[in-house]
Amino acid sequence: MPSDADVLVVEDEPDIRHLIAHHLGREGFRCREVATGAEALRAVRTSIPDLIVLDLMLPEMGGLEVCRRLRGDAGTAAIPIIMLTAKSDEIDRVVGLELGADDYVAKPFSPKELVARVRAVLRRARPDPTRGVYREGPIVLDPGRHTVMVRGAPVALTPKEFDLLQVLLEASGRVLSREHPLTRVWGYAHADEIESRTVDVHVRRLRAKLGDDGRRIATVKSVGYRFEREEGGAP
Repeated sequence: MPSDADVLVVEDEPDIRHLIAHHLGREGFRCREVATGAEALRAVRTSIPDLIVLDLMLPEMGGLEVCRRLRGDAGTAAIPIIMLTAKSDEIDRVVGLELGADDYVAKPFSPKELVARVRAVLRRARPDPTRGVYREGPIVLDPGRHTVMVRGAPVALTPKEFDLLQVLLEASGRVLSREHPLTRVWGYAHADEIESRTVDVHVRRLRAKLGDDGRRIATVKSVGYRFEREEGGAP
């Protein structure tokens, strides 16, 4: 189904930028195009987009710095970001995920794949009013409002971090392999080395944002992760 979501495309190579905007436009997305990191920040200040497609290799201000600035501002911290990276840029890709990017697409990429990733990230970023509230001790996750409270204080999570926490809470203390969130949260059918690291990176970020309660996300060696429930919690 076509979407009227506003997508900001940040890419310095005109042919690639126009190609992305063309294919997203054909699917009903409204696209704005900019060529530099500085232009991207100005565009976001003018009107906050529903999602940003962000190339890492930008002139003057790189994509990593753009991502860092967006995530460091409460007004833009929750904007979904899909990074465009070269296949060889694994280190930059991991750093981008550390900074809070929600997904990545490696160049050269299939326009159809990029459109699918945009749809998937937007779908997960939008509140689902039909889902119930998850409560685990001092942590309250409300999918309908897309909010997380820890000990009465709001916690700002990126869409991927929010979905990852929800998946862990839904498991009710069961161990989840890395492949499970890759399928549920990222939409990957198979996990290779970098994709598994994607989960690890987001778990580290989620633990840090949850503060002391982040320690309840336990690593199960060679398997995956489990959210440790409070004693006496509901089954």
